[in-house]
Amino acid sequence: MRALVTGGAGFIGSHLVDALLRRKLEVRVLDNLEPRVHPHGRPAYVPAEVEFLAGDLRDKSTFERALEGVEFVFHHGAYQDYMPDYSKFFHTNVVSTALLYEIIREKNLPVRKVIVASSQSVYGEGQYQCREHGLCLPSARSLELLDRGQWNLLCPRCGAEMEPVLLQEDHTNPASPYGVSKYSQEITALRLGRLLGIPTVALRYSITQGSRQSFYNAYSGICRIFTRTLLAGKAPVIYEDGLQQRDYVHIDDVVSANLLVLDSGQADYEAINVGTARVVTVLEYARLLAKKMGVELEPNVLGAYRVGDVRHTVSSNAKLSRLGWKPTKGLEEVFTDYLGWLETMDDRADYFTPALDQMTRGGIVRRVQGHQAGAPVGRA
Repeated sequence: MRALVTGGAGFIGSHLVDALLRRKLEVRVLDNLEPRVHPHGRPAYVPAEVEFLAGDLRDKSTFERALEGVEFVFHHGAYQDYMPDYSKFFHTNVVSTALLYEIIREKNLPVRKVIVASSQSVYGEGQYQCREHGLCLPSARSLELLDRGQWNLLCPRCGAEMEPVLLQEDHTNPASPYGVSKYSQEITALRLGRLLGIPTVALRYSITQGSRQSFYNAYSGICRIFTRTLLAGKAPVIYEDGLQQRDYVHIDDVVSANLLVLDSGQADYEAINVGTARVVTVLEYARLLAKKMGVELEPNVLGAYRVGDVRHTVSSNAKLSRLGWKPTKGLEEVFTDYLGWLETMDDRADYFTPALDQMTRGGIVRRVQGHQAGAPVGRA
């Protein structure tokens, strides 16, 4: 049996490749080796026995070659960033997915299952509970309120602060270009999969972490950004007030979720969360990581925010748990694995500071009006 892993040189994709090889599958990888993520080309951790195709999954002839003789597709090739490359999000994440099913149909390929990597970002600002008005799916926070340091979500009907709840699969409300593209990708895959009778699953990953997470793209990724900053002897930069709630899932648990839905027909044509349902604030994360690294640096509350960030995002995992999955690792294992991998790398450069400067110049990072760095910001 042969499996195709698009984005197989990347963080999640490469770990999937290893797991599939352990299952004795033949594995083919299609990856464009995006320079911002892979400036030195094919990573050494991609096994020699893998059939590797360097190419863009938006190119039909390349994708056709990649799909030859394939029974299982793990579609993890994607574009993710905070830069305003709106069309690239959709061409890479959505059009490539439509092309996948188009080729399968045209060539009458014997593909037995497709698993698409989706994201928590499909929930946008998330799901909240107002004491008076119940469940609310709020719109993206306005720049006017964010510029004043008003971080928490207010009920659009009564103006009271709302409480975040665990994200349920039934309620999507993407706001960012990336989130809209991933939700569009989900719809494309699940609808075309059903149309063609190809079992398809969309896995909505929480913030996935562990070894091999590229540190060259310093525009996103809390683990790589904070780790590299601390190694450079600088305090981690915290946006907003640091009380944003997040859900961090270990790469091994993400891989086990992929293998579970590969084997189970109960997940077919479903979108399913993959997360721990454990709340960790950004400030708590930064302090735990500094302690793990033995660095005495208090995080720098910059007095700024990043356009497109959401306030709270923690997923329910009840749906996946009913299939027999549960998270087995936490932040301690994340830190141990990532730092252990980082020790094998010679590069110790600070990539975050130039990225922060570029995002600030581009208006992606905005300062709160009248705020001094390190001072409390907004309402907790």
